[in-house]
Amino acid sequence: MNWNSYSKSFQSYLKIERGLSKNTIDNYTFDLERLCTFLNDNAIAISPEKINEETIQMFIYSVSKEVNARSQARIISGLKCFFSYLIFEDYRTDNPMELIEAPKIGRKLPDTLSTDDIDNLIAAIDLSSPEGERNKAILETLYSCGLRVSELVTLKISDLFFDEGFIKITGKGNKQRFVPVATTTQKYIELYRNSIRNHLSISKGFEDTLFLNRRGKQLTRAMIFTIIKTLAVKINLQKNISPHTLRHSFATHLLENGADLRSIQLMLGHESITTTEIYVHLDRKHLTQIINKFHPRKA
Repeated sequence: MNWNSYSKSFQSYLKIERGLSKNTIDNYTFDLERLCTFLNDNAIAISPEKINEETIQMFIYSVSKEVNARSQARIISGLKCFFSYLIFEDYRTDNPMELIEAPKIGRKLPDTLSTDDIDNLIAAIDLSSPEGERNKAILETLYSCGLRVSELVTLKISDLFFDEGFIKITGKGNKQRFVPVATTTQKYIELYRNSIRNHLSISKGFEDTLFLNRRGKQLTRAMIFTIIKTLAVKINLQKNISPHTLRHSFATHLLENGADLRSIQLMLGHESITTTEIYVHLDRKHLTQIINKFHPRKA
């Protein structure tokens, strides 16, 4: 098989065997394509079974001149996964990435918004347009449930269990979880469904998709980014925000108000609690209050 054939079978493995999201599969595929481009540009004719650590090191060195440390680390991670797949399928007996270390990138603290910022964003939505009610329901859902943007755009009507006070979320790796949904958020979703969505001409295949565009199709991730960026400009918010900022704010505000990390982990759908621990970046005032309230040697 050539590199392209291996790439296609690798994609199938990631989707079927590993259950990874489309975004992750696309990223891993792109990383592999970069390696192939490097080999072609440098007239290096070598198969996936025969490529060695030295050639990989040359590629990583070349990439390091073009991308930042975070992107470089992701490329290394993607290639490690690819060669692990080759070993799994008995195409290789060794992983040429085994001794290649990713650059240390540290842990980036997430940006957050205050409750006033979020209130101002939502208040800036133009409710005179049909999209206004939809956008309000979208922002309320992102913030009150802490969803990833990919989870929001794929949310189904059949995933809404309002009588029980939950919505079912399909997250990374097709892992499902139930997240509590506030009654106010339920109200905005139902308002959108009854006053806007019911009047759309829904395209085939999207009958169960909750949030739709004007053509009756699923919204794109890019559209959600645009909605939020536009609102930020409208209220002159001097922060670089995205849909993920609302997810970060959800977790941070829960933590500030006394929620435990384990509960936040379950609601966010983090596989490891160490991922959730990034939200313990609260200001010194809050940490002082924690010490004064709970430590036996408090003042």
